[in-house]
Amino acid sequence: MFKNLGKDLVKAFNTGVSYFLPAVVIGGVFLAFALATGEAGSDGMKVTNSFMQNINTIGSAGMAMMIPMLSGYIAYSLAGKPALAPGMIVGYIANNPVGDNNVSTGFLGAMIMGILVGYVCKWIKSWKVGPTIKSIMPVLIIPIVSALICCLAYLYILVGPLGALMKALTGMLSGMQGGSAILLGIVIGLMTAFDMGGPVNKTASAFTMALMAEGLYGPNGAFRVAVAIPHLGLALSTFISRRKYDTAEMQLGVTSAFMGLIGITEGAIPFAVKDIKHVLPAIMGGSAVGAGLAMMHAIECYVSHGGMIVFAATNKPLLYTLDMAIGVIVTALLLLVLKPNIEDKDKKKTPVSPADHETAVK
Repeated sequence: MFKNLGKDLVKAFNTGVSYFLPAVVIGGVFLAFALATGEAGSDGMKVTNSFMQNINTIGSAGMAMMIPMLSGYIAYSLAGKPALAPGMIVGYIANNPVGDNNVSTGFLGAMIMGILVGYVCKWIKSWKVGPTIKSIMPVLIIPIVSALICCLAYLYILVGPLGALMKALTGMLSGMQGGSAILLGIVIGLMTAFDMGGPVNKTASAFTMALMAEGLYGPNGAFRVAVAIPHLGLALSTFISRRKYDTAEMQLGVTSAFMGLIGITEGAIPFAVKDIKHVLPAIMGGSAVGAGLAMMHAIECYVSHGGMIVFAATNKPLLYTLDMAIGVIVTALLLLVLKPNIEDKDKKKTPVSPADHETAVK
C-alpha cells in the first residue's frame, strides 16, 4: 500500500490542484469584481450594490468549495471513487471552525486529511469479504467507514493540539507587543503566509483585530500588507520566471493577482500545494519583509481587510503600497532562486479525467 509513497503523493497533490483550480478561478474572479465595488469599513469591505452582492455570493461559494475539492481529489487519486465523498466531507470539516477553540486548519489540514482518507480507503478495499458484501463496498461500506474514521480522527486527535498551538501563538504575539516593532512585523508576516487562511494565519488576524479594538492599528497595517504579498509575488513570478510554471499555473497567475489586490488569502494555495518546499519559504520571506517594513514605517490600517483595495484606509497610503511592492519583489526573486525550472513537456500535460483515472486505478 505504501510501496510508491512519494510518487503517489506527488500524483495526488497534482490531481487535487488540477480539479480544484476552476473553483479558485471562479471564486477569485467573482469576489474580485464584487469587492472592487464595495466600501471600506471597520468590518472590512462591504458590498452595498444588490447585484454585486449576488456576485459576491457566487464568489464566496466558489471559495468555499475549493478546500473540500482539494481534499476530495487527493483522496480520489489515491483510492478512486469510493474516497471522493469522504475526502470532500473531511475537507469541509477541516476548512470550518470546530471545537472549543473554533479551530480551522485550512488547506494544510485538508491535504493531510485527504491523504489519510485515501489510505484508509485503500486499507478497507483490502478486506476479505464475501460476494454480497463486496458488491456494496464501493458505494456503502468504504465511504461510510472511512468518513467515520477520518472525521473522528480529525475532531478528537488534531483539533485539540491545534487549539493549544493557537493559544500559544497568541500569547507569543502578545508578549512581543512591547518589544521590537520590526520583529513583531516579521513574525506577523511569517504567520500570515505560513498556511494562507489556516489556524496560524487566523491567529495573527485575530491578534491584530483585538489590538484594533484597543485603538492600536499598527500590527493590523503589517498584517494587511502581508496578506496580499504571496498572491502578487506568485503572479509576478509567473510573468518573469515562465520556465518554472506550467500553462495552468501561468493562467492562474492572473487570477492570483486579482485576489492579491483585494486581499483574498487563498489565491496562493494552488501553487503551494504543487510545490510547497519551494513556494512556502518564498512567500513567507516576502511577507515577512513587507510586514516588517510596515511596522518600521508605522503603517496603520483602520479596516479589517487587506490588499491594495484598502490603501486609502491607511495613514500612509504611499508607504503602504511601497512596502507591499517590496515584499512582492522579494517573493518573486526568492522564487527565481529557489524554484527549479520544469521541462517543456510538462507544460503540455492535461489533467486526467475522473473516468480515465478510475480505469487506471482498476
